[in-house]
Amino acid sequence: MSMSESPLLLVQRPPTFDFMDELLSRNFPILTTHHTSSVPLLVSLSRHASSIRAVVNMGMLKIDADLLSHLPSLQLLVCTSVGTDHIDLPECKRRGITVTNAGEAFSDDVADCAVGLLISVLRRIPAADRYVRSGKWEKSGDFQLGIKLSGKRVGILGLGSIGSFIAKRLEPFGCIISYNSTCQKQSIPYRYYPDVVSLAANNDVIVLCCSLNDQTRHIVNREVMESLGKKGVIINVGRGGLVDEKEMVKCLVEGVIGGAGLDVFEKEPGVPEELFGLDNVVLSPHAAMATPGSLDNIAQLALANLKAFFSNQPLISPVRLE
Repeated sequence: MSMSESPLLLVQRPPTFDFMDELLSRNFPILTTHHTSSVPLLVSLSRHASSIRAVVNMGMLKIDADLLSHLPSLQLLVCTSVGTDHIDLPECKRRGITVTNAGEAFSDDVADCAVGLLISVLRRIPAADRYVRSGKWEKSGDFQLGIKLSGKRVGILGLGSIGSFIAKRLEPFGCIISYNSTCQKQSIPYRYYPDVVSLAANNDVIVLCCSLNDQTRHIVNREVMESLGKKGVIINVGRGGLVDEKEMVKCLVEGVIGGAGLDVFEKEPGVPEELFGLDNVVLSPHAAMATPGSLDNIAQLALANLKAFFSNQPLISPVRLE
């Protein structure tokens, strides 16, 4: 297939996320856009909209029925995230549009980050760093005691690829792993809890790495946090909407839970200001997957899915459309 015969791709990305452009443009004709809402996007596309056959979505552009209606030739939607909560999947199914996601492209790095956040919260590493840099160590003496990770009971909410990788990393610390997921996994040795309240009640830490959908939005509510208890820790590397953020802020301020390590938030890039002054909270700017290795994996996976689709070959990381 010559370049002139190749399907036209739209690459929607933030201005600085150009790491995929060269790779894709060597294989397909591409248009790039930085718009994150459909109206200016469609204006910028003008006459090209009806010719676009694939979209590579890197910037969490909301793909809804209205936008899809203006892309009549669209056949494939390639997401560079694992989560697809920004995609109208039923509408994609209705229109016969195939969807792929990031699969396991950055599972290792997100799992590493989750464990790093957990250790940082328990041992107060960022707070200790600030304590030294501010001169307080010299003026005020020893820093407060940290909490050991070894032997902690850790409940994982969502034992998919990332959740499984987190569990494997925590096992050498002697952590006791349990989980809640869409269903019990027969081949898994970890204890299964059928609901999140019981998962929280029987663990010192809960790690959130499940997908965000109508069933999981605010799945960690005040009842769950109260069950976790005043020494309990929440680690979230999934989606901000998994947690009732306003209630979590209250629980942290009031001492209902002991701490949190957060890579994701409900209204990114907005973060509740009440969290900024809490030494038992560690914050990260949705960067759990942000390493050169992950970005290269995602670029190669996106290209592989595109080539497979337009060659009528099996996709590498298809999303099941219910």
